[in-house]
Order: sequence, then structure tokens, then C-alpha cells
Amino acid sequence: MWQQIYDPFGNEFISAFVAILPILFFLLALTVLKMKGIIAAFLTLAISFLISVFFFHMPAAKALSAVFLGIANGLWPIGYIVLMAVWLYKISVKTGKFKVIRASIAGISSDQRLQLLLIGFSFNAFLEGAAGFGVPIAISAVLLVELGFKPLKAASLCLIANAASGAFGAIGIPVITGAQMGGLTPLELSRTLAWMLPVIAFAVPFLLVFILDGFKGIRETLPALLVLSGSYTAVQAFTMIALGPELANILAALISMGALALFLRKWQPRQIYREAGNEQEPAEKYSAADIIKAWSPFYILTGVIALWSLPAFKGLFQEGGLLQKTTILYKIPFLHQEVLKTPPISPEAAPLDAVLKLDLVSATGTAILLAAIITILLSRNINFRGSISCLKETGRELWIPILTICFVMGFANLANYAGLSSSIGLALAKAGDIFPFVSPVLGWIGVFITGSVVSNNALFGHLQAVTGAQIGTSSALLLAANTAGGVMAKLISPQSIAIATAAVQETGQESKLFSQTAKYSLILLLIICIWTFVLSKLGI
Repeated sequence: MWQQIYDPFGNEFISAFVAILPILFFLLALTVLKMKGIIAAFLTLAISFLISVFFFHMPAAKALSAVFLGIANGLWPIGYIVLMAVWLYKISVKTGKFKVIRASIAGISSDQRLQLLLIGFSFNAFLEGAAGFGVPIAISAVLLVELGFKPLKAASLCLIANAASGAFGAIGIPVITGAQMGGLTPLELSRTLAWMLPVIAFAVPFLLVFILDGFKGIRETLPALLVLSGSYTAVQAFTMIALGPELANILAALISMGALALFLRKWQPRQIYREAGNEQEPAEKYSAADIIKAWSPFYILTGVIALWSLPAFKGLFQEGGLLQKTTILYKIPFLHQEVLKTPPISPEAAPLDAVLKLDLVSATGTAILLAAIITILLSRNINFRGSISCLKETGRELWIPILTICFVMGFANLANYAGLSSSIGLALAKAGDIFPFVSPVLGWIGVFITGSVVSNNALFGHLQAVTGAQIGTSSALLLAANTAGGVMAKLISPQSIAIATAAVQETGQESKLFSQTAKYSLILLLIICIWTFVLSKLGI
């Protein structure tokens, strides 16, 4: 048993500075040094390993085991999900469905600003609510590319759009996890988030149009923006307050997409916007039946993921369930329950579990695989051999970004087990009365490291709640700030960047995508910080 050391230098701020060095290096590697993502991620992992072993005194065997578990989690479930999502997209292209999808969207409006709102914002939010884990970025970005957007711009816009929906990914799991860590009900945390996130959700569509076409674009599309932002924000806020986090994305996305599509049947901007050198070709006309068939891969995907999310289905894989044996649990040697975390990171001293979960059937990737198989069976112009060839092509394109994700997950896992993340969190918690302002930054760092709002809330949720009790601030507010601040880091987390560049076939351009997106992540984070501080003074 090895006990985590949070202050190896006898000064919390020096210890935190050393712990944050790998993150600082990664930021510099992508922005100043402009390294490729895979090289930056590998060097970051190497630096964090050295710091963990030589400064935080983690035994080398345990550090290697933590890296192994992180890399394994990069392959499963994350790499598996990305591979299946891009394969499903390629099947849609091979079967000619994307041609019809493109025409159906162009039939609603040929204006790229409005196409961005429909696909990059609402459809992105729907996929985030239904699946999460990179699926919305991968699919929405390639849809925008098919509509004529430049690949990196499409990826950047979809990442920024995720700021409105990232807290409620995969049926609200981030909020549910945060509530568990803080001793709240999911509805209590969801209602606290209703003071924060609807403001961001309302603003994000305006931000997307501004990035694409400046204030001129906002003026010319203002009626459509008000319809989309108003309907999305109203439905999301109502759902958060009345129902909880599970359907906050799904209902808001579906209603806002439908409201905008209906509105655009009666209204179009006077000036149609197309990016330079990308003139709109006359859209072919297709029957309603053809359009419904073309969108079928995504109906099927939604239906399968909805099934995978049902409590009754999940129960099949629990202990005693009919399909329990399809889930393989492998306890990592030298690591499982051999690392002890201590207060205030946890309520009491407790060993950390280190289990590799291979959920062969219940994984989200398997749901996407099933959707792909059904799509193949229902398509006349692709056979089994052609689909396998398509899968091999997808694997050849994605192996570098998936390996990048593995290195990132290796670093994230090591930072967790070695106590680096906790050291940073404890130093920030010393901010005292201004901690509500700093609280979202802690969530931002958590998601930047782990790539997941779920993991961030599991990592820092208890610390936020304990700090709130110590300084006399609502624990629910700080947990909400941890969640909301974390969402803003999804825009630039290494995992998100790797998935986005892979989806639009721009692997190696991670530093450029990071640069395009970083300032918006920081601006939104600053807004959350200020608003959290104001809410704390108001006694929320």
C-alpha cells in the first residue's frame, strides 16, 4: 500500500506548481512549439512519469501500471467509440446517404450560418445528450465538412458549440456523478446549474455565427438566432429545473432543431452566406422517403443508444444479470487498492480501485457497431466485404489519433493515481473567500487533464463540497461551478482535439485546432468564474 503525497516539497504552492508542469508543457507544445499532437502527448506522459516517481515518490511499478490502465482506457472504450462512429459515417458516405443528407439540409437553407446552427449546435447537442464520449464532435464535424465547411473550422466550431451541452453528455452522467460525490441528488445539482449554463447556452449560437461571419452575420440571422437560442435555452432550463439532467440536452436539441427548421420554411436571410470559394451548387430534389432513408443511420444510432441507456438494459450487465459475463473486469497488478487517497480529497483514507472494464456488449461503441450493422443490412449498395474494407480504411486513418488519445489518457490516469491532480486542487482550495471565483478553474483543469466532465467531477467533486463547507459557500454551487468550468475545457482538452482532428482527417494539425479554440475556452471560463463569484455573494 502506497499513500499519496500531496505536498512533497513542504509548500503546497510549490508542490502544485511542480504537479502542473506537464499541463504547462502540453500547452506550450501545442501553441508555441506547434508540435504534432502525438509527440506532445507522448512527451507530456514522459514528463508526468518522471515527476510522479522522482518528486511525488510514487513507486515506479505503480506508475507504470497507472499508465497502462490509462492507455487501455484510451483504447477501450474511447478509441472503440471513435472508430465505430467514424466507420458509421463512412458507411453513410459509401451508400450515398450523405449526398441526400447534404441536399436535405441545403433544402432547409443554403446559408452556412444557418446550417451551422442546425448541425453544429442542435444536432451536436442531441448527440452529446444521447451518446457523448466524442461521438457528437466526430459526426457533426464531418457533416459540416460535407456541407462545404473547411475541415479545421468545422472541428473548431463543433468543439465551441459543445460548451452548451457538455454538462449533460450521455444522459446526464456528469451531473449524476457530481451529485454523488457531493452528497446531493442529481435534481439538486441540476437546479443549481440552471443558474449558470442556460446563459452560456443562449450565447453560444450567437458566438458561432460571430466566428463565422462577425456582427454582420448576427444582424442578418438575428430572427433565426432568437428562435434557436430561445427555444433551446427555455427547454433546457425547464428540463434542468423540473426533470433533472438526463434529458436536458435531448429535449432542448430536438425542439430547437425542429423550431428552427419550421421557422426557416417562412423566413430566410436576405443575404445568403457562403464561405469564400465555396459556392452553393443547386441542391438535388429528393422525395421525403429518400430523405428519411438517408437519415436512417442516425435514427438507428439514436434508437440503439436509447436502448443501451435504459435501466432495464443496464441491469442485464449487473451482478446476477443475464449478460453479466460479457463484462470482463481485470484488476491491474501493483495498482488495484494499493494506492491510498486521504482527506480532504476523500472523506476518509481509502484505497483506489484500478480495474480495467471491458464491457464487450454494454459499451457505447458496441451500440454504434450495432447501428452500423443494421445500416449495412438495410442498404442495397454496400455488402459485407465492402463494409469490412471500409472499416480497415477507417482503422488506417485513425490509428495515430487513437494512439494520441491513449498517451493523453495515460497521463490523465497517472496524474490521478500519483496525486498530481489532487495537489493542484488543494493549492487552489487555499484561495479562501475568493475560492468561488477559482472553483470553475479547478473543474477546467480536471477536464483538461482527464478529457471528461464525469472524471473531473469524480476527481474534484468531494474537494469542492468540503471547501464549500469550510468557507461557508453552498457546496451545490461549487459542484455546479466544477461542472460548468469543466465543460469549458472540453473545447480544448487533448482528448477532444485528437478526436476532432481525426474525424475531419486533419491528424497532425492539433496545434492549429487548439490555437483556434483556446481563446473561446478561456473567455467562457472567465464568464463562469465571475458569475459563480456573484452567485456566491448572493447566497445561491
